[in-house]
Amino acid sequence: MTGTVTNWAGNITYTAGEVRRPESAGALRALVAASAKVRALGSGHSFNEIADPGADGVLLSTAALPPEVDVDTSARTVRVGGGVRYAELARRVHAHGLALPNMASLPHISVAGSVATGTHGSGVTNGPLASAVREVELVTADGSTVTIARGDARFDGAVTSLGALGIVTALTLDLEPAFGVEQHLFTELPLDGLDFEAVAGAAYSVSLFTDWRDPGFRQVWLKRRTDQPLPRFPWAVPAKVALHPVPGMPAENCTEQLGVPGPWHERLPHFRAEFTPSSGAELQSEYLLPREHALDALHAVRLVRESVAPVLQICEVRTVAADPQWLSPSHARDTVALHFTWIDDVAAVLPVVRRLEEVLDAFGPRPHWGKVFAVPAAALRGRYPRLDDFRALVGELDPAGKFTNAFVGDLLGG
Repeated sequence: MTGTVTNWAGNITYTAGEVRRPESAGALRALVAASAKVRALGSGHSFNEIADPGADGVLLSTAALPPEVDVDTSARTVRVGGGVRYAELARRVHAHGLALPNMASLPHISVAGSVATGTHGSGVTNGPLASAVREVELVTADGSTVTIARGDARFDGAVTSLGALGIVTALTLDLEPAFGVEQHLFTELPLDGLDFEAVAGAAYSVSLFTDWRDPGFRQVWLKRRTDQPLPRFPWAVPAKVALHPVPGMPAENCTEQLGVPGPWHERLPHFRAEFTPSSGAELQSEYLLPREHALDALHAVRLVRESVAPVLQICEVRTVAADPQWLSPSHARDTVALHFTWIDDVAAVLPVVRRLEEVLDAFGPRPHWGKVFAVPAAALRGRYPRLDDFRALVGELDPAGKFTNAFVGDLLGG
């Protein structure tokens, strides 16, 4: 592949000396074995240099690999190829009467890339997307294949791995019986007097949206499983028309709302699979911190909202259950996630990102690995108690650092 390659948003132009799209597992193994530096590129939905191998490296796109989706109905599992996106996976799984426990807001992102960076949906009992993984298959530095399954001492370092261990060629995920979901929307939820735990636990998945132009939330999205009780939500007014989270955007791009029941994969994401995001005229940041500090963190953001609001499109607040993955932003703690969709202006956004990180620093926030952040690597190391174990795992599987780029090297400390 030749020519300029950028991420989805267009704010990152990859500096790779070569971009390759292998069409088979054999071609991928040979390419990895013959290369000095390699990084994997999935759907390109990261907003920083996490995927960039540098000028002397190979950027390996997984998009042309066979789109394997092999459902085992008796075991309730699915084996999914490294290049498959959630929209296709969900459709195939649902056809077998099964479901993933949760999905992110966009179904267009790749499964392997999402779990490698700690991507998540919402819900106080729902872990990140990586929590559904039971087995990961990697092509390691010499071109050989390694499979690491749940129960292996290395497993909790192998899924949310930032691409530092090898190229993911397949994942096996746990499934459950298919279920229906309804979306109930509310408007104008005050921040003052907010009972965050009650609000966050009001449905299977809950998202709060604010533009920070005024304190409080402009929209609340409750995603109720139809096999669970109807939500009680006396704190805000039910929406009478369908809404898009970003003011001024058309609601027809969103999954169906107003309590209309539908299959899990057509309600858990915020956006329709058939609506493909274009160039992505935005930047994104996200900070995950202990859920017990949710209200204090929201009030901290409130203090700087006059700086935040002018460069913000929308802020979404979600919850993620604790999980054991060593580099998961929700590692070992129930989490609240503050997500910021910014305007597409790096020069205007970065000073605000730094100011936001200053007021959130007391809560030990862990940035989403694929978003825009300015937290120094040295500070991040102290927020991941299993980082030494991960460093040792990188040393075991990739001793020469074939998959370690500048982003990963900074985190590992060399």
